[in-house]
Amino acid sequence: MTQDDNNQNTPEVQEDMNELLKIRREKLFQLQSEGKDPFLNVKYDQDIHSMDIHNNFEAHEGKEVRIAGRMMTKRVMGKASFCDILDRDGRIQSYVRKDEIGEEAYAEFKKYDIGDILGIRGEVFKTQKGEISVKAHEVVLLSKSLQILPEKFHGLKDQEMRYRQRYVDLIVNPEVRETFIKRTNIIRSIRRFLDGREFMEVETPVLQTIAGGASARPFITHHNALDMDMYMRIALELPLKRLIAGGFERVYEIGRVFRNEGLSTRHNPEFTMLELYQAYTDYNGMMELTESMIKAVAKEVLGTLKVPYGDHEIDFSLPFERLTMVDAIKKYANIDFDKVETLEEARALAKEHHIEFEPRHGKGDIVSFFFEEYAEANLIQPTFIIDHPIEISHLTKKKPDKPDYTERFELFVVGREIANAYSELNDPIDQRKRFEHQEAMREQGDDEAVLIDEDFLTAMEYGMPPMGGLGIGIDRLVMLLTNASSIRDIILFPTMRPVEQ
Repeated sequence: MTQDDNNQNTPEVQEDMNELLKIRREKLFQLQSEGKDPFLNVKYDQDIHSMDIHNNFEAHEGKEVRIAGRMMTKRVMGKASFCDILDRDGRIQSYVRKDEIGEEAYAEFKKYDIGDILGIRGEVFKTQKGEISVKAHEVVLLSKSLQILPEKFHGLKDQEMRYRQRYVDLIVNPEVRETFIKRTNIIRSIRRFLDGREFMEVETPVLQTIAGGASARPFITHHNALDMDMYMRIALELPLKRLIAGGFERVYEIGRVFRNEGLSTRHNPEFTMLELYQAYTDYNGMMELTESMIKAVAKEVLGTLKVPYGDHEIDFSLPFERLTMVDAIKKYANIDFDKVETLEEARALAKEHHIEFEPRHGKGDIVSFFFEEYAEANLIQPTFIIDHPIEISHLTKKKPDKPDYTERFELFVVGREIANAYSELNDPIDQRKRFEHQEAMREQGDDEAVLIDEDFLTAMEYGMPPMGGLGIGIDRLVMLLTNASSIRDIILFPTMRPVEQ
């Protein structure tokens, strides 16, 4: 917190703020007593936005328009005033003269407060200083602001308050508005790309009887009518695969998933996932799709394939690197797990390098721990890490020539996992064995291990075509493409502990 922030919280400042809040309410009560209650205005025929006026001034010059938005500044100079109106697209200046709108209306305008919502009908013109403006013919108070916006120069600095009061953050910080506009455009672009490849968008249940498709702790709720516990979904995977078994060849869903885990700059208990499944392809097909889609989205939304992130410039124009997990460890830790034949050797290596593990962990788990410790942070430019150990890939096809490993990849950028994909396992007998292994891990204390889903196994037994599947964390992709350091900066309403009253 800055010294200015501290000054704004002194008793004297708080007393002044309380008095200003009182004055705003008194203004509202006066309007209401005069039969001019702004909250009774239910409609305003806004016909243009600020950006259209700025971008197409010649087309609108001299014409009457109706703008609407929040008054952000006001400069009263005797019989004429200027104010800035903030609408959906940005700001535009309005010139308000007593001779133009009338003496009574001008007197009322002078009493309006910063933050009030106004409708202005007027003529588009340029001031003597060359600023595009709207010369007001009529000003209407559409809503009264009873709170005071953060001070102009210091703004809303308290990071936690910005997250708690996102509505204020959006008003006073234009760059925040831009971030969330980009987020929407990124999701739109993903949909356009997938629709162009003949994927069908579907919706699957949020409430599930078994939390499957990922290794994570679920949120548990209770359905009163059925008198049964249910889980908020931790992944979209298993219902979508059922649809592939049912005959849909390409499906995707963009939706919220919920994991009962900790908070960090990269984790929020509820977040947005894209999952898609395509019949008759494999993880190589998913790599091509992932790379093509991310490049298309970056180009469409940002207009470039070279994207700044922190101290790095991410170059999406180059082919994404591909490394097996074992080769990545070899590259960054100089350890070759292809030469580690037994679990005992793997454990000895882990102890030597101070890698923690539990008795239930197999060789593949230890491989994963080494990758996380030595390789992950070095993967700055887009890199597909392929061929994961079978122990950490319970829904994935084995590699035919290397059955301890699977046809799986994760995409890493700036040391973070962005995507996860498989050649999906479609052998119900093998799948049951994998589920049973997970159940054994659960009994040994792994509360993130998945439960056996009998209905999913039944769907597989009817015959499930070979397929590739992909999951992308939308929030992490948005972070990457908007240069955001925290997931809270790209989620409109991040999960937070309630303020103690």
